[in-house]
Amino acid sequence: MKLESYSENDTFELGRSLAGAAMPGSIYCLDGDLGAGKTIFAKGFAEGLCIEDPITSPTFTIIREYEGGRLPLYHFDVYRISDPDEMYALGYEEYFFGGGVCLIEWSELIEELIPEEAVRITIKRDPAKGADFREIEII
Repeated sequence: MKLESYSENDTFELGRSLAGAAMPGSIYCLDGDLGAGKTIFAKGFAEGLCIEDPITSPTFTIIREYEGGRLPLYHFDVYRISDPDEMYALGYEEYFFGGGVCLIEWSELIEELIPEEAVRITIKRDPAKGADFREIEII
């Protein structure tokens, strides 16, 4: 499914809406260039899970855990992962196959670890359609 976003609010609301269908053990892969809107989407997703904590990109920590919502959210940013073995050292399997929801930014960098049933979301900019335009594909 391909959707269009014309503002940060559109991207946020799409994330919020998608979180309504999240179940324990769900994995959402979130890919797109730097500045595409992944963190805005993640903030909306967290709100959709009723998480009240401020959401920031876990670029330097790799993972942030958010409790207190409808389901725990494990927000990964694997941009700095240079080898899948680093994910094993983080104990990624406990997150991927646990009772929370995983949202993984830059998931294409650890493709071999992503379960087949994961939901894949790609955000693309198209400057010809405006600075705030995004095409969001969900598979």
